[in-house]
Amino acid sequence: MNNNTMPAKRRGCFRNSCLILIIVPLLLVVGLFFALRSSRSIPDRFVLVLPLKGGMDEIRNEHSSLPFMPSRGPLSLQEILFVLDHAVADVRVREVLLDIDGLRTNPAKLAELRSAIEKVRKGRKKVTAFLHSAEDSDYLLASACDSIIVERGGSLLLDGLKAESLFYTTPLGKIGVQVQAAQWKKYKSGIEPYVRTGASKEYFEQITAFLDEVYNDYITNVSKRRNISRTSFEAIINNEALISANRAKTLGLVDGIASFWELQRALTKKITGKELGSGNDAYISAAEYRAAVPWPQKSTTNESVAVITVSGTIVRSLGELGEGIDIETMKNSLDAALENKKVKAIVLRIDSPGGDALASADMLQMLDSAAVKKPLVVSMSGVAASGGYMTALAGKTIFAQPLTITGSIGVYALKPNFSELADKIGLKRDVVTRGRYADANTPFKPLEGEAYNKFVAAAGEVYDDFIGKVAVSRKMKIANVDSVAGGRVWTGSRALKAGLVDRMGGLFDAIQAAQLLAKIDATQKPKILFYPVQKSWLESLLEGNNASLSESIVVAIKKQLLHDMLPQRQFSSMEAFYEMLMRSDQLHILAVMPGDVIIY
Repeated sequence: MNNNTMPAKRRGCFRNSCLILIIVPLLLVVGLFFALRSSRSIPDRFVLVLPLKGGMDEIRNEHSSLPFMPSRGPLSLQEILFVLDHAVADVRVREVLLDIDGLRTNPAKLAELRSAIEKVRKGRKKVTAFLHSAEDSDYLLASACDSIIVERGGSLLLDGLKAESLFYTTPLGKIGVQVQAAQWKKYKSGIEPYVRTGASKEYFEQITAFLDEVYNDYITNVSKRRNISRTSFEAIINNEALISANRAKTLGLVDGIASFWELQRALTKKITGKELGSGNDAYISAAEYRAAVPWPQKSTTNESVAVITVSGTIVRSLGELGEGIDIETMKNSLDAALENKKVKAIVLRIDSPGGDALASADMLQMLDSAAVKKPLVVSMSGVAASGGYMTALAGKTIFAQPLTITGSIGVYALKPNFSELADKIGLKRDVVTRGRYADANTPFKPLEGEAYNKFVAAAGEVYDDFIGKVAVSRKMKIANVDSVAGGRVWTGSRALKAGLVDRMGGLFDAIQAAQLLAKIDATQKPKILFYPVQKSWLESLLEGNNASLSESIVVAIKKQLLHDMLPQRQFSSMEAFYEMLMRSDQLHILAVMPGDVIIY
């Protein structure tokens, strides 16, 4: 057949530009549908309902959700704190209902939530907790409320706290993988899962002290709020553990038993004087309330405070699906805050276990430069450890929660060795080099002799630089810093005694301190600007950046699929860490605490 007579290849409309012409109008229609369906006017009196379930991120990445669609994720910690702060003075909010169902988060985040609930209660608004089948974290938060209702047929599993670590050395060895490590110093236990078959005495020392402090906080707060002696509550944990709803009420652990419908019916009658019906508007969700109030707070002055959040692993550059913060994101956030003349002060909010040591040092250098131009106050959330603590050194004042995990001043480096694995599968290689150490960092052989010594020395140099930075910032002698460093992990309350933080307090305490340093009238409420700034889908569309928009849609779909497969995102905080570890021919020195402590 003559090629000239063949039909021309159909190009179709599958290029990015054509796809946008199809997808965007469709998304606009769907988005408008959801917007109209979800729009509700706020009634004159209502119950504010706050669902609390699963993990609790410090901030919510709206840009990772599909365009023009309502976010499927729960509110972040910062959103919840501002929602509750609004509720204190809003006369329309008659009561607050916490719908708690399997909350799994850091002890410090739970403590900051409890403080926010206490503030609402001091505003003479009743806060009720509704529990399904609750565990220790659910009950600890619920105990801060005025009353606790457990679901009919539900139960309480109050079996105490535990710390668990997994060790991969033996299973990795069975497939022919070994890991070499450089550790500065002995308390920097992040290397242990890869080079030991059990925990060191230093790890046990630290985790025991931390667990004791968290457990004491748990027992103390519950016994005080529920008017139960410490001895009695500990006896419940040790002797009963799994408690039926009726038994929980008999023991004084809860105040009532009801289905959620029964509770709604009772609260509706109480708030509106009417029976619960299909057209009832006595309940407003926290997400609806957030959309209906001046966000994040109603400012009374044009002067602003920038809140820059360091959340997740610190990396040099984020990958497509990476979680955390990178150097470019920090630079853009600081540039925006410094260039805005209305921004008078900066609050650095940290919820990070650290990450790449050099990236952390670069961020500190940028933050130090910013602190010269505008006052900078640090607020530690659940964790601000290792590289996360390093970024905090720029703060004029460092706030932490009593149970914030911080410190972990130390570094380590890990190098995988796949030589036995390669032999097992018959993988051979030929290498031609120019330079004595050109092939030293390959994952196909261990570091030996002088190459290994250089590997260890490099980590030591980073450690010395780290404690030097701490000494300058905290006005301490090097020897004194080293005595509290070496990888030691501290709670916020113990870090205060060690001189690593300045004050106990949460996000709003840090904002007030920044306002004072910036000489903003204390009687006024400044505008709060959040960074990193994430462009909305509409902004991307109006800028005409179709390629960026289509790429973002693809990334959002991938993230949603991962979220559905791993709803708790158990491994998201370590995604960048393992990517660095497994990247061959590069030496990565880490200032990171590879793990978190979750209560549930």
